[in-house]
Amino acid sequence: MALFAIADTHLSFGVDKPMEIFPGWQDFEKRLENNWRRLVEADDTVVIAGDISWGMTLEEALPDFAFLDSLPGRKILLKGNHDYWWNSKSKMDVFFEDKGFKSLHILHNNAYVADSIAICGTRGWSPDNENPQDQKILLREANRLKMSIEAARAYKAKPVAFLHYPPVFAGQECRAIREVLEEEGIERCYFGHLHAQAFKGFAAFESGGVKYDLISADYLEFCPKHIA
Repeated sequence: MALFAIADTHLSFGVDKPMEIFPGWQDFEKRLENNWRRLVEADDTVVIAGDISWGMTLEEALPDFAFLDSLPGRKILLKGNHDYWWNSKSKMDVFFEDKGFKSLHILHNNAYVADSIAICGTRGWSPDNENPQDQKILLREANRLKMSIEAARAYKAKPVAFLHYPPVFAGQECRAIREVLEEEGIERCYFGHLHAQAFKGFAAFESGGVKYDLISADYLEFCPKHIA
């Protein structure tokens, strides 16, 4: 049983939002599917760290969920800044059950286990967060991360964190998120959100005892990254 991760799939089978207008995104759905089927087996797990679908509602995102469900492995979904379809976990769970999507699972204040790894995480927030409203959201996300890590520890497995926004990058940070990761002793954290020039020259790095790496789909050339 292997663990993989990818973020920012930006699927749009149900809405008119072509990603091909951006450099490097030509035929990305087929490239993603081919790479996925080549690497991922039925008993593997893939974390999809936000910006999953451009659908504005669960129904609009239905074709994207169907595409993901058709791929091998269990998929753990967490929220990104463009996932406008996101709803309460109970509503999303019921929606997936009603549609027969047995491989799709929501990461929201909870955790999952994949062999020796406990999967935890949350969306996070932008490092540009000085106004009171942003600070309120950031603290809420930090609390969600802490709850998820606490849930992960119940599995007696090593917690690995996944976020959509980078907690620290290029001289900026979400201090509240970073502090939770460091205080909880998280050793590895994966994030997405960065595209094009934002990830030019990126290399995995360590800060405060946490090893950080980028899993944006276009950075990975639409190939799920092997985590464990």
